Amino acid sequence: MTNFNHQFEKIRTQSGFIAALDQSGGSTPKALLNYGVGEDAYSNDEEMFQQVHDMRTRIVTSPSFNGERILGAILFENTMDRDIGGLSSAAYLWEVKNVVPFLKVDKGLADENNGAQVMKDMPDLDNLLARAKQKGIFGTKMRSVIKTANAEGVNAVVDQQFEIGTRIVKAGLVPIIEPEVDIHSPEKATTEALLLPALLSQLDQLEEDQYVMLKLTLPEQGNFYAPCISHPRVLKVVALSGGYSREEANRRLADNKGMVASFSRALTEGLSAQQSDDEFNQMLDESIESIYQASKT
Repeated sequence: MTNFNHQFEKIRTQSGFIAALDQSGGSTPKALLNYGVGEDAYSNDEEMFQQVHDMRTRIVTSPSFNGERILGAILFENTMDRDIGGLSSAAYLWEVKNVVPFLKVDKGLADENNGAQVMKDMPDLDNLLARAKQKGIFGTKMRSVIKTANAEGVNAVVDQQFEIGTRIVKAGLVPIIEPEVDIHSPEKATTEALLLPALLSQLDQLEEDQYVMLKLTLPEQGNFYAPCISHPRVLKVVALSGGYSREEANRRLADNKGMVASFSRALTEGLSAQQSDDEFNQMLDESIESIYQASKT
């Protein structure tokens, strides 16, 4: 079996969750601040990205972080282009940790229209996908945001996600399609009721050898996305924490059978640059275990 086939089977069959380590330029200062690294610790983007790479390196090299409980990890492009432990980041994840590497490929969000934000244009996507494939990346992730129960906005997000997702499939990678529903939306449940049929309509149009993953906001109603989880074109449905605390995200996740976590802030909650290695590893281990248990339902 090729690496891709091994990784495909791991994602399809093994219990565990996806670690989202893909904070990009806009969200990096906040992620670093939560980690105890203030803006006075760096003076330019290069130093900032080195600081966040050091944080991610500390996470993925921790004994707690391995393929027994973690299926995959989503990387930022800057992380993909750096090394961990003398290997490229993607190679280290797979060869040392048995964790499947994914890459965030979107360039951020466009301005809000019809209560939603589609993704900005990605003019260099084909080159990025080719480079990712060469570096051993298995799949991609790209995020849009839906804020209100507006059918036009929902459909614009889903249509764009699947249009680009199909290009990613043809490039030999598995896309994680992420139409996030804002957890603060006053119409969250109604928005989810519009999103589900839009997703199923697009999934039904995929060919038999085309597989995608879905990354969805934890829904108001338990098991709401069960039709997506059981769809033959869906490799896995993962959940984003979306600003919920780890405790609340885990509670909601446990109400959704077959859905597994893909948490970012909820994964790193409680970690600090000032912790000793023992303190850091214990905190990370407890975090991973709680998310793993919630993902097993």
